[in-house]
Amino acid sequence: MMTFCMARKLAAPQRGVTLIELMVAMVLGLVVAGGIITVFSSTSDSNKAQTQLARLQEEGRFAITRLSDDLRMANGLYCSNTGGSAKPGASGTLLDQLRSPTVYANDLVGALGDVTTVWGTGAYPAKPTSAYSMPSFLYMRGYDCTLTGCAPVDPSVVGIPAMGTTEGSRVMGADVVTVRYVNSSSGWSIGEIGGSSVATSSSAGDIASVQIVPLSGEPAVSNFSGGDLAMLADCSNAQIFAVGSAAGGTLTVAGGANMAGSTPVTPLPETAPRLFDVNRDFQTVTYYLQVVSVNNDAQAPFTGALRRRVNGGIVARGGSDEELVRGVERLDFRYGVQDATGNTTFLSANDVDASTNCPPQEFKAVTNVGCLWRAVKSIEVSILMNGQAPLYTLAGGDTLYAYSAD
Repeated sequence: MMTFCMARKLAAPQRGVTLIELMVAMVLGLVVAGGIITVFSSTSDSNKAQTQLARLQEEGRFAITRLSDDLRMANGLYCSNTGGSAKPGASGTLLDQLRSPTVYANDLVGALGDVTTVWGTGAYPAKPTSAYSMPSFLYMRGYDCTLTGCAPVDPSVVGIPAMGTTEGSRVMGADVVTVRYVNSSSGWSIGEIGGSSVATSSSAGDIASVQIVPLSGEPAVSNFSGGDLAMLADCSNAQIFAVGSAAGGTLTVAGGANMAGSTPVTPLPETAPRLFDVNRDFQTVTYYLQVVSVNNDAQAPFTGALRRRVNGGIVARGGSDEELVRGVERLDFRYGVQDATGNTTFLSANDVDASTNCPPQEFKAVTNVGCLWRAVKSIEVSILMNGQAPLYTLAGGDTLYAYSAD
């Protein structure tokens, strides 16, 4: 007989997780997760702030660099800005006379852009009736602006946008500056073999016409339009006169559009003469701030954009009105000028405009009104940049700002 025995092993009793253990585990998990989230959020906020700061610095440097390039050229002429023997000022400092073109044309102002210093307005003299030395007030002018207006005048009279809060307006309280200088990289050389030349009408060397023959690297003849003003300049002086037809590159002196009784004279070939189109090459550059939409939808939020306006924005004169940098909320200028004593003082645009305490002026100066605009030696530029993208984690102290020298 066979006997089978069956044995059964009892299983160990099973235990679950108690509610207290579960709650402790959840709390520990939340603590760890909270720590990870806090570190991530802090790192993300710091990264956003650092990225925006880096962009602000880059855009701010670009704005200042672009401004500096033009401001350094302010009042610049071809070859040299001074000439003749230096004369002692009141303090004994030797100061050169300023070299300025002799103007034969009847309408110089019409050939320049953004002119707010019109003959016969305010303290400015009436337009001369004979050849004159181009005055200092036509080389440069600044405008101090508050929320209610600008001094010495409102620059919007020449087509620059008026101040306001809507898109396309000029930013309220931001200064404006206009500088003029000769673009010496343009123009046509006179007297070189195979190049442009001057034809005379008398033994005295009076200019009858100028024949433009562009050399390598010089502008095309089509850059000069009939009715434009010509400037024939060398390292001693410059002459501005009106021309009639420019057909075929032959510029004829327009008698009726020039002052009666005076004629431009042919320069000596040894003085490296060069011909410029005043309407195009005597550049007018204006800087101002314009209100723009951050999201490009004509809706808030708005910010300021730094704009560079060349030759009144007239394309036919090589002009433009372009946006350089966004996020510029404030723009202020102070002008360091050298007066008749040889001392340099920082003044506002209104002070510069009103002063008649002139250093040596142009030969045969027609007025001392606005004479300090060619005595500007340095310009202090202050800009306030806005990052445009809100950073809500910044504390109040992080958003404070102050102007300081760069």
